[in-house]
Amino acid sequence: MTVSVNEKPVIVTLNDLKHGINHETLTQAFGLNSLGIIVVKDLPQHFHALRLKVLKSASVLANLPEHELQQLESEESLWLTGWSCGKEKLASTGQPDFNKGSYYVNCAFHNDPSLEGPTQELTNQFENYKAYTTANIWPTSSHKDLENFQTDLKQLCNFIIDVAESVASNCDKFIKSIDETYETGYLKRIVKNSTCTKARLLHYFPTKATTSNRSDDDWCGEHLDHSCLTGLTSALFIDESKGLTSNLEKSPDPESGLYIRDRNNNVVKVNIPTDCLAFQSGSALQEVSKGKFKAVPHYVKGSALPHIARNTLAVFCQPDLDELVNDKENFAQYADRILKSNH
Repeated sequence: MTVSVNEKPVIVTLNDLKHGINHETLTQAFGLNSLGIIVVKDLPQHFHALRLKVLKSASVLANLPEHELQQLESEESLWLTGWSCGKEKLASTGQPDFNKGSYYVNCAFHNDPSLEGPTQELTNQFENYKAYTTANIWPTSSHKDLENFQTDLKQLCNFIIDVAESVASNCDKFIKSIDETYETGYLKRIVKNSTCTKARLLHYFPTKATTSNRSDDDWCGEHLDHSCLTGLTSALFIDESKGLTSNLEKSPDPESGLYIRDRNNNVVKVNIPTDCLAFQSGSALQEVSKGKFKAVPHYVKGSALPHIARNTLAVFCQPDLDELVNDKENFAQYADRILKSNH
């Protein structure tokens, strides 16, 4: 493996996105020779407080008593609603992944605040796709650090999706400029109106591996997201020996974090500043753009230091189940094929 330190993601301001970035910048961010990621800075102040509250809550949630976590599990959704730990397989070994815990939320509330899952019409139409149609499960714990969990998480997801709309609008203009058959405004419409967008609040448990038996992807194996765009917060690192909300200003381990495999098969460590959001291209975007944008292979390397946990939020902006993503599959069929290979 070659680790490159020279490549850096494209950084733009939120204002730049809203007014439209040029095609050269977008090509550098998402084009065929890019890292497939764009970082957005100069976000409003309320984002920073929300990020901190939500990411701290991930450690609290992941350390709830086992019986409380079991109440948040949904087997019928393939553990893609509510709490999930040990249900996915590690890419490197094929064994169950207990290195991280995930809390999945359907973001249909961005489309309609009354929704906790897709519309009833879509649910009825795709009754065998419980991974996407199962309604949200929220913790009922009286823990003081989870009192505003639902409200805070929804607000943060809504903000990330709003920014994703601006990213999508720029992508639409780019694709349309080189493919007249592309549906005008397709990606922005998907991001704005989908009732199948998923958020994943991630807690990477402190690693138990020693330096000698660690793998590069011990916190998360190399994979492609099957979304169109994935919105990412920067990670929050917690020293759990000092408490579940004892966050650190930065990663204590410079090698730990997000790695992307670029188009030349080099591996690049990407650091998302704490006051920024990042957006990665997923495989559904590769499908709908007919290969003009490529999905991003990436993984997460754990920390060799004891007691250090990593929390982050990913929002997978993706089509409704009935939307076509290629000539043969709607998103339900496409996603089902991907999910079955991961579980």
